[in-house]
Amino acid sequence: MKTKEFNDAWNELSQIQQEAAEWDEGSMLVLAGPGSGKTRVLSCRIARILEETHDQNFRILGLTFTNKAADEMRSRIERFVPGEQGRLFLGTFHSFCADVLRQHGTHLNINPNFQIYSQESDLQAVLDRAIDKRAKQKSDLISDIDKKTLPVIQRLKALLISPDDCCDLFDDKGFGQRMKIVYACYEEELTEKNGLDFYSLLFRVYQLFTKFPAFAKRYRTVYRYICIDEFQDTNHAQFRLIRALTTNQHNNLFIVADDDQIIYQWNGASYKRIEEFIQDYSPKVIQLPMNYRCPAEIVKLANNLISYNFFRQPHKQPIQSSNLIRDDITVRLLGPYANIELETEGIIKDVKSFHSRNLNAVVILGRNRRLLEQIQMAASKIGMKAAILQRKNEFTSTPFIWLSSILRLANDRQNESYLEAVAGSFSQLSATEKIDLEEITALAQASNRDYLQHWLKYILKKDQEKHIKDFLSHALIYLSEGRNFQFFMNYALEWFNELVQSRSKNISNNFNEIFSGYEEERSVWEELTREITLSSANELTLEAFLHELQMRSKESSPGADTLSLMTIHGAKGKEFDHVYLIGLVEDELPSFQSKQKGDRSPEMEEERRNCFVAITRAKKTLTLSYAKNYRGWPKKPSRFLFEMGLLNN
Repeated sequence: MKTKEFNDAWNELSQIQQEAAEWDEGSMLVLAGPGSGKTRVLSCRIARILEETHDQNFRILGLTFTNKAADEMRSRIERFVPGEQGRLFLGTFHSFCADVLRQHGTHLNINPNFQIYSQESDLQAVLDRAIDKRAKQKSDLISDIDKKTLPVIQRLKALLISPDDCCDLFDDKGFGQRMKIVYACYEEELTEKNGLDFYSLLFRVYQLFTKFPAFAKRYRTVYRYICIDEFQDTNHAQFRLIRALTTNQHNNLFIVADDDQIIYQWNGASYKRIEEFIQDYSPKVIQLPMNYRCPAEIVKLANNLISYNFFRQPHKQPIQSSNLIRDDITVRLLGPYANIELETEGIIKDVKSFHSRNLNAVVILGRNRRLLEQIQMAASKIGMKAAILQRKNEFTSTPFIWLSSILRLANDRQNESYLEAVAGSFSQLSATEKIDLEEITALAQASNRDYLQHWLKYILKKDQEKHIKDFLSHALIYLSEGRNFQFFMNYALEWFNELVQSRSKNISNNFNEIFSGYEEERSVWEELTREITLSSANELTLEAFLHELQMRSKESSPGADTLSLMTIHGAKGKEFDHVYLIGLVEDELPSFQSKQKGDRSPEMEEERRNCFVAITRAKKTLTLSYAKNYRGWPKKPSRFLFEMGLLNN
């Protein structure tokens, strides 16, 4: 029985959108430009299949590139076809791979409670230890200079190249021999820690599907339909993973892509990926040309700009605008300013004049962070709050360092680094002396009991305040012995509030330091917990919760009175009423590096796509700006201003 919401959403689809959503068997490529309603099309197609097959038990696999996109689609589908979410896996490539490895990773000697390393500093520490502890013992050729090879290892993993196969890939054979040793030792160190990095998640599942084809066959049987959003962003490893999963026996692939929005070339994305998909799967191709987001003036600029690119699908139609109402202030070009300082000051004054009462509707985009830092400085001079929004991999306030650490220790109970983090942050929270961890580890090893139980019992024996003992007693019952981690998390949040209230009445010198950022991170924690819980079709385990938590950004949303500053890469997939794009000069956008590659190079085309993505984030107005001088160097106006038709040669 279709819900009213589903019927309403379906009836709002255009004819070409309905054609895409009605696609059933076989492979299809949907070329969907910015603001084309692709999320609604994907959601309607998945909901239609689930509703029409409610008496069957196959599942649908939906892969996206952000958790936010997956969460948005999931909530829509649950409203469209309530009760069918158990037949759908909707998440990122990395979430899917983590789920596969939790279930079948033991065949690759991966324990289900593996840790996902997302911080570069943590991965660098793994490499440093691997070289000092292992590699130097194997060869006198290895030295501290090899500690700089983390990017090389990551690149090899992204290309699905193992340590044994990497040696001959380098022109410098001596370096190749060293990399074979260093890379292998790095993997050994990760294995000893039961850890995986983001690249390992994809690589290891690829190895599972190729070494044990029965697992790929099982997943092909379970997931009769596969949908991939933002396919143009897939890198080599992600595409080969899909090929390993589907082989030549499963062609029910429905992909949505736009070759005009490929801006992650540094991560392996390429215009060639769509060509490979067409060659391997022979899909039907349709285009969603209508843009429901941008005013006609902005769509015209976008079409003008992107027409200069050659690495696109042939016979692609220009995008069209459904919004034909013209407004003289829809697009504005400010400048040229004398220098970057005056440009950023002018932009901030402009924002204040037009949008001071609704800063949340505004974003300022820059090609790089340096430009955004200039804007942030200009905003602070007039007392305007401005935040550079970027991914945040870890919590930084003491309460949530402790909470995330104790959950990790509960999941991996013999991990000394987690024990150290738990003990150190707890002594700050409870204002107690640090304890001797060697005694706890020795007791645990002697009794064959885990570090978490010994730490809790050791602390409980100490002379503690009643509220601390009560809290730790609950931790022992619900986390250490009962493993009811969700109840414990809620209880921990209540305890944090008690600490804040009690400490704020008698503020010590370190109170502000310990609870710095607590309120913001509490909101993030609660939101992430809600999202992860809703995304789990089955009962949520501690392992699954921690894996999802590790893979999601911990950044907080800007306040209502805060101006958002973002790089173009960070803004992809988002939309704003009012967009400012600054720094439109040669060497900034396009970048100096792309200019070095040549006017008709893939790098220059990607810079043009960066500009295309930036201007198509705007729902109402677009303001562009440029200056004559940046950091003491004279600059020419960006070629993109001429290509869009905003400047004349």
